[in-house]
Amino acid sequence: MQEWNPKSWRSKVALQQPIYNDLEVLNRIQDKLSKYPPLVFAGEARSLKAHLAKVSRGEAFLLQGGDCAESFADFNAVRIRDLFKIILQMAVVLTYAGACPIVKVGRLAGQFAKPRSSDTETLNGITLPSYRGDIINGIEFSAKAREANPNRILQAYHQSAATLNLIRAFAQGGLADLNQVQKWNLDFVNNAQSERFCEMADKITQALAFMEACGITAKNTPTLHETEFFTSHEALLLNYEEALTRKDHLTGDWYDCSAHMLWIGERTRNLDGAHLEFLRGVRNPLGVKIGPNATKDDILGICEILNPSNEAGRLNFIVRMGASTILDRLPKLLESIKSEGKEIVWSIDPMHGNTIKASSGYKTRSFDSILSEVKAFFEIHKSVGTYAGGVHLEMTGEDVTECVGGMQAITEENLGCNYNTQCDPRLNASQAIELSFLIADVLKQRCI
Repeated sequence: MQEWNPKSWRSKVALQQPIYNDLEVLNRIQDKLSKYPPLVFAGEARSLKAHLAKVSRGEAFLLQGGDCAESFADFNAVRIRDLFKIILQMAVVLTYAGACPIVKVGRLAGQFAKPRSSDTETLNGITLPSYRGDIINGIEFSAKAREANPNRILQAYHQSAATLNLIRAFAQGGLADLNQVQKWNLDFVNNAQSERFCEMADKITQALAFMEACGITAKNTPTLHETEFFTSHEALLLNYEEALTRKDHLTGDWYDCSAHMLWIGERTRNLDGAHLEFLRGVRNPLGVKIGPNATKDDILGICEILNPSNEAGRLNFIVRMGASTILDRLPKLLESIKSEGKEIVWSIDPMHGNTIKASSGYKTRSFDSILSEVKAFFEIHKSVGTYAGGVHLEMTGEDVTECVGGMQAITEENLGCNYNTQCDPRLNASQAIELSFLIADVLKQRCI
């Protein structure tokens, strides 16, 4: 294996990369970004890795969720706050009902690039480059919007910095205070879900009152007042990732300071590809999406490249097989890997393998299929004797109608009521809370 440096990925085949018309402008933008402050710090990434090591041992659970793709046009504080609040709600449900510590990781502050199944899109006889996320081009169907624009890279950086600034304020400034748990409910969470959450919040409030009587308060116990919240995104646009890679002055190790955790998608995880080459040299915790055709050799090859020292908490395989396939494929894969002694966090992405096209033309996902794949994931790990470590969701704090089913009973006919996604359908707040209660029930059984 060649000696690594932040540019060594350029000697490999880089899939899913945009074609820029002016490389001089791209190089200037990348050079400028390389001098900007880091978005996250190496110590924070190490802290997340330590938490994920506990996840790999079944001592904690990973909750990773957020937008399919962040948007420049819809960027505002309310959207960030609502996503943060729904992740807090889910974490409280999983912690309290599931009796398990929760590691909270958002898909935000950098989730701007999207892989596509086709390089082009045709509409009304006109063919243009596919939309690849706001960091690359615009979603509007016009030749100008679809041109890859390097200046968008800097806009993505500045929006990520502002998002992180607000998230840190929420996490440390009182919004995460457990004494405020009753106020976290979002107005549109349906009555059944709201009542169930409020009932749990009442029990937490009673427990906090008892603890305060014993002298344990938010003032002398910071964990009651604040929370750790980490960021992640798919490390797809390698020019952006390279520009934000920094050497930690304490350890001498390289870190990709665009996020605490980075992941590689199913389409770009080829063993000899540029994405694995780039990420093998940074010390952040890493994720790799694994589809139904993944083999033992794929898994072991990725482990050898990304985690040769077999470090706990370093590598998370994010399974995305689909409800109709996971029961057939995952047990054999886990059985083949189990005896190898690899330190792996296994989490489930129940979204991507369950995407369908509704009769109305909208791309959607069935809540029942999502739930079915999550349940199967837990059952398979239990039968094999490994740990179901986490869940990875495309979700939002908005009242969208993008996934059918759930207690809201969203149907294919009313998908158009509030279908706002940049790319893929997301769970709304009500569906996310409903799923968290169902996962908590399974987690509780695991802890008994």
